[in-house]
Amino acid sequence: MDNTDKKINTLFDGKVVRKDLVHRIKKGTNVPTFVLEFLLARYCASDDEAEIQAGMEAVLDTLNDNYVRPNEANKAQSKVATKGKYRFIDKVHVNYVEKNRRHWAALENFDSRKVAISEKFYRDNDRLLQGGLWAEVTIAYNDIEDDDYAFYIEDFRPIQLSRFNFDQYCEGRQACSRDEWMSFILRSVGLEPGKLSHRVKMHFIARLLPLVEPNFNFIELGPRGTGKSYFFSEFSPYSTLISGGQATKATLFYNNQRKKIGLVGFWDTVAFDEVGGIKVKDHDTIQIMKDFMANGRFSRGVEVIADASMAFVGNLDLSVDQIVNSEVFDLFQPLPKEFDLAVMDRFACYLPGWEMPKNSSEFLTDNYGFITDYLAEAFHYQLKHTNRYEDVSKRIRLGKAVEGRDEKGIKKTVAAFLKILHPSGSPSDEEFEEYVAYAVEARRRVKEQMNKRKSDDEFAKINLSYINANGQEIIVYCPESRLAPATQDPVRRDIHGDDETVVIETPVAEIPDKGSVFDDVLNKTSVTTENVNAEPEAQLQEQHFTIHYGATGYSYESIISPYLEGAKSIEIEDPYIRLTHQIQNFVRFCEAVIKTSTIKKIRLITSYDDDTDVKDMSDKLGELKQSLLEMDIELDLKVNEHMHDREIRIDNGWIIKIGRGLDFFQKPDSWFSVGTNDLVLRKCLETKIDIFKNR
Repeated sequence: MDNTDKKINTLFDGKVVRKDLVHRIKKGTNVPTFVLEFLLARYCASDDEAEIQAGMEAVLDTLNDNYVRPNEANKAQSKVATKGKYRFIDKVHVNYVEKNRRHWAALENFDSRKVAISEKFYRDNDRLLQGGLWAEVTIAYNDIEDDDYAFYIEDFRPIQLSRFNFDQYCEGRQACSRDEWMSFILRSVGLEPGKLSHRVKMHFIARLLPLVEPNFNFIELGPRGTGKSYFFSEFSPYSTLISGGQATKATLFYNNQRKKIGLVGFWDTVAFDEVGGIKVKDHDTIQIMKDFMANGRFSRGVEVIADASMAFVGNLDLSVDQIVNSEVFDLFQPLPKEFDLAVMDRFACYLPGWEMPKNSSEFLTDNYGFITDYLAEAFHYQLKHTNRYEDVSKRIRLGKAVEGRDEKGIKKTVAAFLKILHPSGSPSDEEFEEYVAYAVEARRRVKEQMNKRKSDDEFAKINLSYINANGQEIIVYCPESRLAPATQDPVRRDIHGDDETVVIETPVAEIPDKGSVFDDVLNKTSVTTENVNAEPEAQLQEQHFTIHYGATGYSYESIISPYLEGAKSIEIEDPYIRLTHQIQNFVRFCEAVIKTSTIKKIRLITSYDDDTDVKDMSDKLGELKQSLLEMDIELDLKVNEHMHDREIRIDNGWIIKIGRGLDFFQKPDSWFSVGTNDLVLRKCLETKIDIFKNR
C-alpha cells in the first residue's frame, strides 16, 4: 500500500477495492465491472493476502456457479427444473405484454422471455421496465401444468448499494487535497494517475462529466481503441449505451402508443456509441432531440421533463492535422448528416479523443480505488440532488465573444468539474481558473467547427475568453487548431456566386507565425457552390406491369417504398394473411414499410375459413402488434369473412393492387437455398401489379 491507498482505506473503509483484482478477473469474464466489484467487495474486503486469495477463489466460484454465460442457457434452465430453484447473476428486463395483460420478465443470458415476476419487484425498480438491471435473482420452477410459464422470480436483489450517505462522502473529500482526490477518482476507474500527464488526467475526468451534471451534452471523437464507450457501458449502472443502429423518438423520448417515456426518463446518461452509424428515421426525432438537448424538456402530446445527459462518441477516420488544415473537412466529420448546426450548437463539451492514450495495461493501476458502484452512487446523487451552476455563475467572468449557448455550456462544464473534484467546498482561484480554461477550450472546439461549416458570420466569434482573478482577459485556444488558418480564418462559401470560391473576412484571432502549416492536398481543395440548377427528382408515375413466373428482383420494399413519401398510415386488404408463411410475409411487409417511411399506423383487414387455426393466427398477429408498439407504430387488425379483394391504400393517395396479394413468392426449394431470407433473390409466382393515384 502506498500513502494514497492507506488514506483512502482509512477514510472509506469497506467502500474500496483493489483494482488489480478486478483486472485479473475481468480478463476471463464478460461481466460488467460494477458486478465484479460487487462480488469483490463481498469476498475480498481485506488487505491480508491470504484472505484476498481465498476471496478471489470465492468470487470465481460464485461466477462459475451463478453467472449465466450466453452459451449455457439450456444448462441453467435445466438446473432450475431439476433443483426446483437456483440463484443466478444476470441482467433482467421486464416487459408489459398487452395480449396477456400482464408483465413478464426476460433474463438475457438465461434466455427466457417469459418468466413470471411479482409486481413489487418492478414497482420498486423502475429501470427493470426500461433498459433492465443486473441483479442476483432466484429463479424457481413452476410445476403447475395448467400455467403457461415454466419459471418465476422468487427473489430479486439489484447489484448496487442499498443506501448512500452523501455527507459521509463529502467528509472524506474534505480530508484530502484536490490532487489526492483526483487520484482516488482515476484509480477508481482503473487508471494509475502517476502514469498520466495532468492534461490527460483532466480528459479522463471530463469523460465522467455527463454522469454528474443533468442535461449535459458531451461529445468525444477520436481514434479507435481509447476506451471512449467504457465509462458509459460498464462504469455506472445509471448510464446506458446505444451502439449504433436506429435512434427512434419512441425509444429515446416518448412512445405515444404506450404512453411511456423513453430512455431519457430512466437513465442519468444516454450515450451513443459509433455515432456515425446512427440512423435517424424521421425528422421529428432530431427536432425532439434539439428541444431536449436545449432545456431538458420536449413535447409529444404531453410535455416531458427529464434530467438525462446525452453523450456521443465515435471515430475520426482522418488525421486531426489533415482536418484542421482542410477547408473542406471539420472535426464533426463523423456525425450523421441529420445532425445539423442546431444540434452541434447544443454540445457543451468536445473532448479531444485524439489526445487520449490507447488502451494498454501500462496505464492500469494495482492500487485501491472506490468500489465502482459507490462512486456511481455519489455521481447519481449529485446529478439528482445538487446544483453547482449558481456557484459557478457567481464566480466566473467571461469575455465579450462568449454568447448565450457558449456561456451555458462553459458554466455547466465547470459545474460538473466541481461536483466531481469538489463535491463540497470551493476550489482555490488557481483550480477554478483551470476548470474554466478547460471548459472554454472544450466549447471553442465546438464553435470552430460550426464556423467552418457556416457560410456567414453567425459563429465567427470563436475567440472565447475568461477574466482571471487578476482581472486579465485570457483568450483560450484549441492546441490542434491554433496554427491552422483553415480553422481560424475559414474560406466562406458565397451562396450567390457562380461556382467560385469567395473569402469573406471574419474577426478571428491573430495566428502566431511559427512556420508553415501542414502541407496537405486537403488544404488546397477549394470549396465551390452547389449547382442550383440540378435536375429535379423524377415525379412518381402510375405503373401497370406483370411479374412473370420464376422472375426475381422483386421485394415489398422495391415495389412500395417509392410511394410512401409523406405517408402516416397504410391499409392492407388481403384475405390470405392466416397461415404461418403468409403472416411471415406480412411481417416482412411491415419491416419494409417502417424502414423507409414515417408510417405511424398500419391497418390490416383479412379473413379466415373453417380450416384456419384462428387462435394461432391471432397469437402470431398479436406478437407482431406488440413488436410494432415498441416502435410507436399502431397495428389495427380487422376481420372481414366475406372479403376477396387485395389492395394496399396509402393515406397520401396512392393505391397498390397486387393480384396475388402479399403471397406472390414461391416456396424455396430448400430452406438453406439462396432467396430463403432475401426476397429480392426469391423466385416469384406470376401476378399483375397496378399502382395508381386515387383521383
